[in-house]
Amino acid sequence: MSDRRNELLDAADRVVRRDGPRASMNTIAAEAGITKPILYRHFGDKNGLYRALSERHTAGLLDSVRAALAQPLERRDRVEAVIDTYLAAIEARPQVYRFLTHPDPAADALSPAGPLAPALRQIADELSRSMREQVDLGPESAIIAEAWGQALTGMVLAAGDWWLEKRPFPRERMVQTLADLLWGRLAAAGERPVAAPQEPSPETAPEPGPARAPEAEPQP
Repeated sequence: MSDRRNELLDAADRVVRRDGPRASMNTIAAEAGITKPILYRHFGDKNGLYRALSERHTAGLLDSVRAALAQPLERRDRVEAVIDTYLAAIEARPQVYRFLTHPDPAADALSPAGPLAPALRQIADELSRSMREQVDLGPESAIIAEAWGQALTGMVLAAGDWWLEKRPFPRERMVQTLADLLWGRLAAAGERPVAAPQEPSPETAPEPGPARAPEAEPQP
């Protein structure tokens, strides 16, 4: 990424941290000391600028989620670590989070879907992969893990929205509250073996021996 592009993103960051969802292309251009057409020239369109901002802020979040999932912790502690990673990120930059998830349709902003969607899908995929590898969910383990990864991401996103707006209690209490809700079937599921024995491939499977003829029945 060019130095000039980084400077423009720095200006956009300052506006977003100040104005949140009401940040507009006009305001960002003014902050950078340029005209809006010049801003478009660097990012293609407003969606390109907001995607670049999203990538800047979510790359670190994804790395933190992966690190939390990889920690050698008990299952409950690992769940709490992942939830805390997400809540800590939105608590540290609430206006950026609101801008990425709830752009203001009255401002010169992106569509209501928000540019954070690709990052959320990646987080859901990371959760699903971790559950597939670490938890035995029975014969439909793969599809259940995928469904749970999507559901957990959506739940924490919605709950994080509510918590950030209401602040009914500290982040630590919110982490425990969400972990308690999750602690149902996940807690009861068996551990997946570290290395399950593999079935021999057709090339290495032993040749079947000759079939034995059935013994003749004794004559009376």
